[in-house]
Amino acid sequence: MKLIIQIPCLNEEATLPETLADLPRQVDGVDDVEWLIIDDGSTDATVDVARANGVDHIVRLTNNRGLAAGFQAGLDACLKLGADVIVNTDADNQYFGADIPKLVEPIIDGRADMVVGDRQTDSIEHFSPIKKRLQKLGSWVVRQASDTDVPDTTSGFRAYNREAALQMAVVSRFTYTLETIIQAGKLLVAVEDVPIRTNPKTRESRLFPSTWSYVRRNSISIFRIYAQYEPMRVFATAAVVLGIAALIPFTLFFIYWVQGDGAGHVQSLIFGAVLFNAAVVMGALAVIGDLMHAQRIMSQRIFERVRRVELELGVPPSHYEPGAAPTGQAATTGAHSAPTPSEQRALIKQEEAPR
Repeated sequence: MKLIIQIPCLNEEATLPETLADLPRQVDGVDDVEWLIIDDGSTDATVDVARANGVDHIVRLTNNRGLAAGFQAGLDACLKLGADVIVNTDADNQYFGADIPKLVEPIIDGRADMVVGDRQTDSIEHFSPIKKRLQKLGSWVVRQASDTDVPDTTSGFRAYNREAALQMAVVSRFTYTLETIIQAGKLLVAVEDVPIRTNPKTRESRLFPSTWSYVRRNSISIFRIYAQYEPMRVFATAAVVLGIAALIPFTLFFIYWVQGDGAGHVQSLIFGAVLFNAAVVMGALAVIGDLMHAQRIMSQRIFERVRRVELELGVPPSHYEPGAAPTGQAATTGAHSAPTPSEQRALIKQEEAPR
């Protein structure tokens, strides 16, 4: 069994050595433990630092595509490199690397397909009170949308087995944490959570420059993801609320009309009509959204099948570069490493050459 620990990185030359030093090279129940970084368009020496600190695999994206895209690229590479279990962690050393055996234990024991590390956010000292409340609110919303019991849905410290990773398809440009939990719940992936420890804060978050930005971006992300996976519930609820609101001005107009003063309250009739039309539109969006959701599920299944076909054909990971070679050996291609771009071109030319 092979475990690959993946780390999305953006200009992490300062914190990456400490993060890597915290990661295990041996885990009970696992034969091989390898490290992979996803360089998301770094402009510093992140890749050189990774190689110097023993990273086995590197996915180097040509430009900055965001955390969600980096996470998806890492999953794809890990699968093509033969991973049976994939652990995702952050490059700022937020998570306690020694808890990785605890994180993967439910997967190795066959109890879970996906495991999320619970940071127990109430005990994190550098989290402000408002951030702690928002974490709880956001996690509650995601639990309602996903039908899971994950207490810390924004935790990026998580593990996937091969089958769960094959089914993950992140479309959000901002975050993968919320969407993958909702996907797992809808795809009947067995999800568990385990308490994990965190390290002292090493730097400010690059995702959230301020508390207001955190509130705004997370709120929008939660609404978008919830609406994508529960469109009928979201828009039908809005339709019912608007329909009930329309009854208020309609009722007032009717009362005045019975009293013979209807002509003086036509504005109530117009306002009620506007609200009623909005309710009808929301109802139509509920139906359309539900139909689009069905198409999304079909597209996701097709994506999963394409992934399986690529694995069967041995398609190498995109933007792949070998990392540090084992002691006394050169970096090789094969089951644990994909060909470099130059090696791929040489193979293609060799196959196209006349025989």
